[in-house]
Amino acid sequence: MNDMRRTILWSVFAFSLLMLWDGWLRHTGQPSMFAPAPAASAASAPSGSAQASGATDASSVPPPSATGANAAVPVAAAASGAAVPGAAPTVPSQQLVLTTDVLRATVDTQGGNLVKVELLKYTDQDHPEKHVLVLDPAHSYSAQSGLVDAAGTDLPNHTSAMAPVTAERTLADGQDALVLKLESAPVNGVKRVLTYTFPRAGYAVGVKQEVVNTSGITVRPQVYVQLVRDGVVPASSGFFGAPTSYVGPAFYTANSKFKKVEFKHIDDNSTGFDKTANNGWVSVVQHYFASAWLNTQDTSREFFARKVGTNLYAVGMLFNLGDVAGGQSKAFESQLYVGPQEEKKLEALAPGLELVKDYGLVTILAKPLFWLLYYLHSLLQNWGWSIVALVVLLKAAFYWLNAKAYRSMAKMKAINPRIQEMRERLKDKPQQMQQEMMKIYREEKVNPIGGCLPIMIQIPVFIALYWVLLSSVEIRNAPWIGWITDLSVKDPYFVLPLLMTLSTLLQTWLNPTPPDPLQAKMMWIMPLVFSVMFFFFPAGLVLYWLTNNILSIAQQWMINKQIEGATKKA
Repeated sequence: MNDMRRTILWSVFAFSLLMLWDGWLRHTGQPSMFAPAPAASAASAPSGSAQASGATDASSVPPPSATGANAAVPVAAAASGAAVPGAAPTVPSQQLVLTTDVLRATVDTQGGNLVKVELLKYTDQDHPEKHVLVLDPAHSYSAQSGLVDAAGTDLPNHTSAMAPVTAERTLADGQDALVLKLESAPVNGVKRVLTYTFPRAGYAVGVKQEVVNTSGITVRPQVYVQLVRDGVVPASSGFFGAPTSYVGPAFYTANSKFKKVEFKHIDDNSTGFDKTANNGWVSVVQHYFASAWLNTQDTSREFFARKVGTNLYAVGMLFNLGDVAGGQSKAFESQLYVGPQEEKKLEALAPGLELVKDYGLVTILAKPLFWLLYYLHSLLQNWGWSIVALVVLLKAAFYWLNAKAYRSMAKMKAINPRIQEMRERLKDKPQQMQQEMMKIYREEKVNPIGGCLPIMIQIPVFIALYWVLLSSVEIRNAPWIGWITDLSVKDPYFVLPLLMTLSTLLQTWLNPTPPDPLQAKMMWIMPLVFSVMFFFFPAGLVLYWLTNNILSIAQQWMINKQIEGATKKA
């Protein structure tokens, strides 16, 4: 029974570490251990390039139809002689670069689309000389908006040429926001005025679209907002249902809550999100960062997800503006979030927006753990010490469960010499050996599997904490002490992994030695083998595991001494 208990524990430990390692590979965009090797043709294309895979240029993506978000562009547009979606603009486009204290945005005057956003406070971990890109030309990834007409008349959309009205391109000292205003030429008597408001220290960009009707007739325009991106995502695997870092579109409504919509589901029209609602938002999610179109008003909207080119997709919302009489104007306001998945800040922007931070299958446990970690950070002002404090609190919460497991192991260690002697004496009589072993267990009141349940109960909590540390952008680029300048990447000098390996070996020494010689060897080899993985894990995760090991060793040593003292007195 003791051998069975060890086999179960080592199997669980090995499987957990294997899943964590595979999850880390997938989170960092590396191939999963269980995924097939990428095809040679995919490897030859530039990473994430929609154009390399034959995708349509993002500027030529047709707007949603006025008669349905997933329908074709109205034929009336071609007959009107106005700018046809997909046709080259008559005025050469300009790339307007706007800079605030936290981002650098590029707006294309063809349609007024946001085609590139660099986050100035976040560097690419693989290329430290570069900033993180959320909207990224390499993925044909842009934010677009425009007008369509309920009657099918062509109106200015995200392919129409626009001219800048304001001259400021950099947020000046003392300014709260940087404003960019663009105007289109009238199309069928309707002009579109687009205004971006980039706030200081913020990633939620105000977007106002104004319809100016210079014709003598009433029009009934609709406003659409959409995110366009290719379908290239990091290699991943759902091996045994292990959670992965999601990359792709997501929708939210109060009715159906958060819905991930993978690109392949858009291909086969199995999306399953609410098509209409009076609330909600649409986003594109990636590890640590996200973009999202937001409108928190109680306003009817239609959601859509379309394939608009080879390996190119558009997801967005369509709103009715109502009648706009000749000589009148009407404005529609929304927000475009382009930035990090800072959970507390996302909660304040729109209901459910914090859900773009993907915890996978352990969300129900991960969210309260992050809340506690965030609270500790508000007190300690250091994410490294906050991780240490969180582990201390978790160890305190599970103290009695751990104590039960360690007490069982300590008793097993105390009677191990008797077990070894008996096994040697009865090695040729396996049936009698088992009977004698059970007799010793009864006499010493030892349950050979008594330490399994407490450890099994804690495994989901530890895995949830793993995903909290792996998914939290707040820990990205966060220093701890000395040489640890970023808790989200590996220890540059491998100090923490070496200490963790030593602590694991010390913990193994404190455990009872298995009677079987092969198991005894494996007991020492397995910690060494799995410790190799931690040399490539983020420093924050290794710090968590090292702290857990140190506290476990202290508790186990104390219980071992108590058992030894009681044995001597007896």
